[in-house]
Amino acid sequence: MLGSRSDAEDVVQEVFTHYFQLDQDKIEHSKSYLIRMTTNHCLNLQGSAYKRKESYVGEWLPEPSVLYDDGASHDPALLWDKNETVTYAMLVMLEHLGPVERAVFLLRETLSYEYAEIGDILGKSEAACRKINSRAKQKLHADKPAPAFNHERAGAMAQAFIKAAETGNTETLLSILTEDAVLLSDGGGKARSAILPITGRRRILAFFAGLHRKGRFENGFLPAVVNGQAGMVLLSEQSPHMILTFRWDKKGEKIEAVYIVVNPEKLKHVTKRNAILS
Repeated sequence: MLGSRSDAEDVVQEVFTHYFQLDQDKIEHSKSYLIRMTTNHCLNLQGSAYKRKESYVGEWLPEPSVLYDDGASHDPALLWDKNETVTYAMLVMLEHLGPVERAVFLLRETLSYEYAEIGDILGKSEAACRKINSRAKQKLHADKPAPAFNHERAGAMAQAFIKAAETGNTETLLSILTEDAVLLSDGGGKARSAILPITGRRRILAFFAGLHRKGRFENGFLPAVVNGQAGMVLLSEQSPHMILTFRWDKKGEKIEAVYIVVNPEKLKHVTKRNAILS
């Protein structure tokens, strides 16, 4: 709903603080009540969040949620996170929606609520919610179902991408990226990053070649699950310094978008990890 882990934590705390001050015996359906409260808190917060984004330096990307992964883990919690989390690529796309569109889309497409239930939560008619969701899906080009996401293949492609960037292997990078691929980098004015999107695989190639020459990859990457999809954590002095993740094309064969987060404010919650580097 918010694209910000810290804002989400604040909302949850506010909702539960308020909830436990109520006479709960008078609440017939606690889950529905909590979801309505949470949704409305998020909608209220979106106004101030929009103003912050207007004055943001460079591209604004959602805060990444990171779990470390060796690529072969069968931990049920990790598998659940992979399968159930809204992917990072989807979080980026959700920024194209207005607050109400975003709420309707997530309640319907992620939590599988009926339109009548969504209408009750938002104070709108069932027909209005159906129309809002249809408009949201058109904006996201989500009217056609995407092919099943293959985590193993995505992980292998992410590893190949990073290996190519680390070694400066241009041919491999060219084969992995789509012709019109785009790179978005979020430094928030607090870390060096590309202020504007970098479009085209040749320009993205030049960007990573520059990082390679400057020794930015010397400490290596750790494979990670970033919001349920394959990604990487770049270390600097054994601390997380950069998060990379990707959006795949419809066939799941190439990368069509690269997302980089280096804003230290958005990496505070990413923990250190003692593991073998790539």
